[in-house]
Amino acid sequence: MNIGLLGGSFDPFHKGHESLIKGALRSGIVDVVILIPSARNPFKRGRGVTAAPYRFYMVKDAVEADFKKDKVFVSDIEFTYSGTSFTLTTIREISKPSYIRTFLEANGIKSSDAKEKHSFFWITGSDVLPTFEKWREADKILELSGLLVASRPGDGVDVKEQVGRLNSLFKDKPDIRVFDVKGFEAASSQIRKNHDYVKVSKTVDEFIRTHNLYREDDLFDLVSDETIESYYENAIKLYRYLGQKRLLHTLNVGLLSLKYASVYDKNLCDRALIAGELHDCAKELDETLQREMAIEQSGDLFDEKKLLHSPAGAVLAQREFGVTDPGVIDAITYHTTGRGGMSLLEKIVYLADKLEPARTYADLSRERELAVTDIDAALRLCVGSTVNKIKSRGQDVHPLTLDFMNDIGIYG
Repeated sequence: MNIGLLGGSFDPFHKGHESLIKGALRSGIVDVVILIPSARNPFKRGRGVTAAPYRFYMVKDAVEADFKKDKVFVSDIEFTYSGTSFTLTTIREISKPSYIRTFLEANGIKSSDAKEKHSFFWITGSDVLPTFEKWREADKILELSGLLVASRPGDGVDVKEQVGRLNSLFKDKPDIRVFDVKGFEAASSQIRKNHDYVKVSKTVDEFIRTHNLYREDDLFDLVSDETIESYYENAIKLYRYLGQKRLLHTLNVGLLSLKYASVYDKNLCDRALIAGELHDCAKELDETLQREMAIEQSGDLFDEKKLLHSPAGAVLAQREFGVTDPGVIDAITYHTTGRGGMSLLEKIVYLADKLEPARTYADLSRERELAVTDIDAALRLCVGSTVNKIKSRGQDVHPLTLDFMNDIGIYG
């Protein structure tokens, strides 16, 4: 089987990417296309790129919605190894028989076909040909994979000449094949800058709006380089602990916590981003393990099943994510119940958890409006609503929540 590999940031995934995929399949050179969203792109590090899980799930949702009848799959291979996502590393890992066979079978390819010896082609635009030899270990890339080059009208590259040049440059003649691309031209950077979502599919548009991506306010400017690095690495590591919905939720809470910190105390921005990002890190651990960790953190203060992940998350944040800040640990511990004497950081994370943009269980417009003008007023609405639900189920309100209610002016 001939397998096309298309790597990239996909920030966002747009109609130009779709044209590339369809052209590769239409060429008949490859039987399937595997998309590989980068985890740690060597050329797009730092503040200018969206956290890897957002981009991975955006691509995954788009493929599931828009390529139902095509053999197009999405691989999380770059989440499985540490270090920068260089092309050679990715091809080497994905082409291992132990990985590719299991991956293809999991995506509906017959076992007999999945177990064949496969040929791999790295899909790229013709614009890379004039400088391909400068890629990191380009010769080794060509030992593992051919190049499947998209020829775009008007890109200024003489494809035939460049293919001949590369054939003469490399000792072992590389397998370079060319196909024509018809359709949409788009640039992710312009889409992000202009918020012009006509160049993305409906699925991607909805994903962007649901999670409030590509905001005009660049709050990362308020955060240190060290914290930004931790934020991106945490996001990749969280992929091992949380499913799609929960992971995107907790990343949303991190960004919203950063926003609230920027309003109320800019000195809290670094801590708010990390506390919000990790607040639910233990949510999907085995219940027995959650309970053991909760007892380690808080004794029997949190004994209800739904509350265990809060103190357990504080322990996991310390063990696996390197958190040492007592304020961040407390914000994670008390994000479900609140408590008397809550710090501003704790209030921020509690509120962001209730109001992150993907929350659609009720009309939260008033709470969201108050959240950036009067944090205690917003908290009164959120806590009051939560307590009413607890009472309607005939359950007791946690003592910590009662103390919290008294602090912010909710009595009875």
